[in-house]
Amino acid sequence: MISRETIDKIFSTSRVEEVISDFVNLKKSGSNYKGLSPFADEKTPSFMVSPSKQIWKDFSSGKGGNVITFVMEHEHYSYPEALRYLAKKYNIEIEEDKVELSEEQKELQLNKESLYQISEVAAKYFQNQLWETEEGQTIGLSYFRERNLRDDIVKEFQLGYSPKNRDAFTRYAFEKGYKKEVLEQSGLSIFHENSEQGIDRFRERVIFPIHSFSGRVLGFGGRILRNDLKTAKYFNSPENEIYHKSSILYGLFQAKSHIIKTDNCFLVEGYMDVVSLCQNGVRNVVASSGTSLTTEQIRLIKRLTNNVTILYDGDSAGIKASFRGIDMILEQDMNVRVLLFPDGEDPDSFAGKHSAEEIELFFKENIKDFIRFKTDILLEETQGDPIKKAGLIRDIVGSISLVKSLIQREIYVKECSKVLDISEQVLFSELAQITQKKTQEERRNFKEEIKLQPVEKTAEEIETDFTPKLEEDILDLMLSYGNLEIMMSYLLDEESYKTTVTEEIIHRFEEDDIHFSIDFYRKIYEEIVEGLQHNEIRTGEFFVKSEDEELNRFAAQKMLKKYAISNNWEARDIFVPTVEEHLIQNTKNVILKYKSLKIMKMKDELALQLKEESSLDEEKRTDIFRKLISLDHLLKQINELENRVV
Repeated sequence: MISRETIDKIFSTSRVEEVISDFVNLKKSGSNYKGLSPFADEKTPSFMVSPSKQIWKDFSSGKGGNVITFVMEHEHYSYPEALRYLAKKYNIEIEEDKVELSEEQKELQLNKESLYQISEVAAKYFQNQLWETEEGQTIGLSYFRERNLRDDIVKEFQLGYSPKNRDAFTRYAFEKGYKKEVLEQSGLSIFHENSEQGIDRFRERVIFPIHSFSGRVLGFGGRILRNDLKTAKYFNSPENEIYHKSSILYGLFQAKSHIIKTDNCFLVEGYMDVVSLCQNGVRNVVASSGTSLTTEQIRLIKRLTNNVTILYDGDSAGIKASFRGIDMILEQDMNVRVLLFPDGEDPDSFAGKHSAEEIELFFKENIKDFIRFKTDILLEETQGDPIKKAGLIRDIVGSISLVKSLIQREIYVKECSKVLDISEQVLFSELAQITQKKTQEERRNFKEEIKLQPVEKTAEEIETDFTPKLEEDILDLMLSYGNLEIMMSYLLDEESYKTTVTEEIIHRFEEDDIHFSIDFYRKIYEEIVEGLQHNEIRTGEFFVKSEDEELNRFAAQKMLKKYAISNNWEARDIFVPTVEEHLIQNTKNVILKYKSLKIMKMKDELALQLKEESSLDEEKRTDIFRKLISLDHLLKQINELENRVV
């Protein structure tokens, strides 16, 4: 885990305006910067950056936060990945917390880091062999050039070459100090039983490094170049602590920004399919690397887009078997389309024979929705056989049933009706049967897990419940101005006392044992209370450093307002009161209003108790009436205080 000291150093060194300007064209706007949203298509800039507060806010998409949040949102990094990105940008050495770990945890952590290191070392070694050695240039580089790959593409994907010598890399790694266990676990070297002499797994192959989402090398794919060897054309690294092929997509690191920009991801099977298409302008493409498509891989894509286009080989015998992949994508509430290449062609060969313009036109004219694709593939097999055609219809309707949007379902049913020449009524009936069957199965599967849920409020009750708005207003004050000192008094003849906004709110709520009702707001409030117990007033600056993305986004929203008062107004003798100038009144108002709200809720609960519990004895009824009178008295006092001007 990255140490707190390192995280603080990253926050203190990183400048939000510097980092964001790498991705967004920012222009000065008063004390802030403004630019076009990188998350939404807009013509009028609504993306604001505050250098003084070190936060940003995008008013088009509603996103906001600190420098870490921006890197996470824009690059789709995890929190640790974003920290490492900024540490690298500002040349900050990352220190790990020296927490007490068990021997097993220490060994696992050390082993995992060793695997990352040896993978990076191997990637550089294979690249060096390709570009700097005679064998690599003669065999490996010649192969890539025969496949018409440009040097810049070869370098971008860090393609390499492993030499013929059976233990060239193994000996190199030993010389670098890596142990047999690490080489064996990484799969880069193979050791026969009880032997200390290893051989290279990928010898005499061109190498395709496989990267993580953030660009770390996790494993490798290797392609044999000789036809006289009785071995698999492609080898992949074996599974280990860092390489899980079912959770990885080849080319995702290079493609992710293009997927976001185009809002679509092309999905292919092989390494060369990705590389060749990228060279010819199709940059938003990834590969499942020869494995069957998995839910984890689909979810990786969904982090970037909801739209997937699957590219199939023209003569692929596994097209029908891959129908399950279409259904899996639909199950993840994503949109799926399909492109089938001409017979004898695959994405790699097609890209090698056509220009970028020809490829773009072919895609535009031949991409189909999954219904037309399935129909075109399966309809030939029915050959007038009504039973087979009924099976085809059920298959397609089964896929439609996975679509969660009712509007899209209806569109697909209409499309299916036209293509298969069958009435919409019959299709809707079949769809209803499939949906009902699934619902019954789900009920059976989860019957034991069914729990009573709290009664939901009516629309009228929700509309008149001001709790969320009031709690948000209270937190707004505490996050934006909580550390500012104010002179407080509630009565004209009362002596004023010095306090801070946060201390006053917490003190007044604690005296009446008041707690927040909304879970998210209560979480923030309790963290502020915890800070005060340690003599720390936690404002927005504290929360925008939180690892909790929702929390730091909320804090940023409160700290960065959309509009700021122009400096030109003062030059014209136009003075507008600021929020800071009304802090005393605003602090008093939110405290009193929230107390009023709590009292009214208590009164409602007592009144409901009187109404519903007819069996109450006289003593209990009298006690409830006394409480109601007492609450009315308190409410009257608070209302009087609210109407006073201090």
